[in-house]
Amino acid sequence: MAEEREPVVLTVTANPALDLTYTVAGIDPGGSHRVDAPLVRAGGKGVNVSRVAHRQGFATRAIATAGGDTGGQLRADLAAAGIPHTLVDVAAPTRRTIALVDTVSGLTSIFNERGPALAPADWQALAAAVVDRLQGAGVLVGAGSLPDGAPADFYPALVTLAHGAGVPAIIDTSGPGILAAARAGADLLKPNNHELRDAMGETDLVAAAGKLLALGARRVLVSVGADGMLGFDAARPGTYVQAKLPAPLAGNPTGAGDAAVSAAAVALAHGETDLVELVRRATAWSAAAVLAPGAGEISDRHAELADQLTITEHRFADQQGPLP
Repeated sequence: MAEEREPVVLTVTANPALDLTYTVAGIDPGGSHRVDAPLVRAGGKGVNVSRVAHRQGFATRAIATAGGDTGGQLRADLAAAGIPHTLVDVAAPTRRTIALVDTVSGLTSIFNERGPALAPADWQALAAAVVDRLQGAGVLVGAGSLPDGAPADFYPALVTLAHGAGVPAIIDTSGPGILAAARAGADLLKPNNHELRDAMGETDLVAAAGKLLALGARRVLVSVGADGMLGFDAARPGTYVQAKLPAPLAGNPTGAGDAAVSAAAVALAHGETDLVELVRRATAWSAAAVLAPGAGEISDRHAELADQLTITEHRFADQQGPLP
């Protein structure tokens, strides 16, 4: 009998980064600060999703680009962490991101370099790497911003590739990419509240999420800060689910959204499709990420946090008219 393999969380990051996280005991704008050496690790949203899944003991593979000296550091860190990966060598140097965690104010400031443009051959090689690794995947995750000059259909094409292989697709991006992924029928979209409002031109989050479902998305999870997470499912019209902790957590929110995507990806890869359970796991892992020092990891308290969640179902008027 053939050995049954665990389904792989396959992530794609076209615009990865070398993440530098500094911890500062108070920031004086315009002043000089003495800091310890930063936490340096391979990053980018999809890479973070894979790192979280790997650290929690689930099968994953991160597909990303890598170029220049920073790309070499990204490669070395993935190898040192033991995260299975496929890197496409590109000429453009991998960008950097800097997070300043102020332990006095409790605020984290993030500076993201823009990703340099990739050559047409680089995009072809990235797509080929995805096709090569889809067999055995339980879910395909496309995550993060795209570098300048990216194909407009990059994320929709990932959704099409995934569905062609019988694999669910999760897309976590911002701007027009969210709409394009919804039209392609993404199984789950994961914007935060600001990204959703900006992409849809809609101040009402419920209405904005409903528009994504109407475009073709199957599910939408929306991070709403201290108000937790909202979950929408096209199979449950006129309702949404909210998960919320009793009180906000203090810590570093960098990577909290990526942890939520990782939780949802692991769940879908293992056949879990219930909206309440997806929201529960995503919210718990997201909250646990706030308690961790850097993006790509979560606190061991995630199960405890899951038990503390209050989960409620809300009803609203859908596009078919008011509910009875």
